[in-house]
Amino acid sequence: MRSLQAFFVRCAEEVISPCCGEKLGAIGTRARKFIDTLGEWVTLRIRRLRCPCGRIHHELPDLIVPYKRYEAACIEKAVSEPLKSSVIAADDSTIYRWRSWFREKANYWIGCLISITLRFHQVPVEVQSTPSQSAHQRIGRMVGTAVKWLARVVRPVVNANLWIYTRSACPDQGCL
Repeated sequence: MRSLQAFFVRCAEEVISPCCGEKLGAIGTRARKFIDTLGEWVTLRIRRLRCPCGRIHHELPDLIVPYKRYEAACIEKAVSEPLKSSVIAADDSTIYRWRSWFREKANYWIGCLISITLRFHQVPVEVQSTPSQSAHQRIGRMVGTAVKWLARVVRPVVNANLWIYTRSACPDQGCL
């Protein structure tokens, strides 16, 4: 049986545009549904924000990943733990796709995180080129492996306007 919970999400900080760096203004909300760690549907009301340059952005709470229908904690657990030792409310093919997606994007995200640290005049973490390291270990050197490590990857990459949108979500690759 599916249950549905609804929450309103609003950031307490001033929200800055990833495009032009100006303050964003709220223009409304939209529903964003996802499946939580128990397999239940949750609906968030997230704010739609307009950039002075005319683009529309949406607030991204740490518990979701763009274009994924499961809570970030589910994806994080599937990617970082062996399949047999973890209980996740998703079928094996979904978990397999998450793992493939993560392995495919890990090097790009590492490059993004290094770029972001350089942009803000910080010293990036040295990335080891040891081939025996898994994608999760390489990312872990950048953001740590404690709970919510995936949010520590997703948030800066999205906020720097570097997130790669999926082909099915943006067929012309021109939408933001």
